[in-house]
Amino acid sequence: MQANKLVRLKVDFGDHKRTIFVGMKQEREDPTEIEGRQALFIVNLEPRKMMGGEISEGMLFDVGYEDGLQPAFLTPEHSVPNGARAG
Repeated sequence: MQANKLVRLKVDFGDHKRTIFVGMKQEREDPTEIEGRQALFIVNLEPRKMMGGEISEGMLFDVGYEDGLQPAFLTPEHSVPNGARAG
């Protein structure tokens, strides 16, 4: 994925923070719309070098993009503690 399509997120998981690069610039008019929102992230992945060698420590999980739809964030129906796990 090209660096000009990536957004660097600093994600608070409660007891720690991670840097996660997300390819959302081509999907959204305003990629900053995720700021301050809770969303579902996949974090049991190997860290991956991206964007000039910086490390991405997870992946944002959304639905719709592969089907040609406007992607939708998967968000909790009410506020939960940062770092709460799915399941």
